[in-house]
Amino acid sequence: MANETKVKIGKLEVSSPSFKHEDFISETYCCDGENINPAISVEQIPSEAKSLVLIMDDPDASGGTFVHWLVFNISPFKGGIEEGTAPGIEGKNDAGKTKYHGPCPPSGETHRYFFKIYALDKKLGLSEGADKESIENAMDGHILSSGSTFGLFSKPA
Repeated sequence: MANETKVKIGKLEVSSPSFKHEDFISETYCCDGENINPAISVEQIPSEAKSLVLIMDDPDASGGTFVHWLVFNISPFKGGIEEGTAPGIEGKNDAGKTKYHGPCPPSGETHRYFFKIYALDKKLGLSEGADKESIENAMDGHILSSGSTFGLFSKPA
């Protein structure tokens, strides 16, 4: 994101009832499992928030950070994301799809999967299939607070 992006209020508390922070994510949520998104809980959402954005990515991918899931214009009133749901408009991930793409590291590798949530002071005027760069540019200057959690996933060698 551009350098002008600033967190204006504070930090969101992001967690998941589906996995513990810094612990392993169940195979249910991976590409070889059911490939459904885990539940994500968000607390301390500012009352001024008009929408939430979720960016799920893998910074350990061999070709650079791989975006697994992008969702924007999520209602800030729900307190998070339910398992197996698309709670807003989905952007295009690095697999070229507008849906959740679960953890899928190469065999024998353990990767980190970050679930980053941003509370915004507006809804984004973007269409389904927007890429990460477009979403980040639209968020610029509108972030009230943010937070993240991450889990691990590995495939046996």
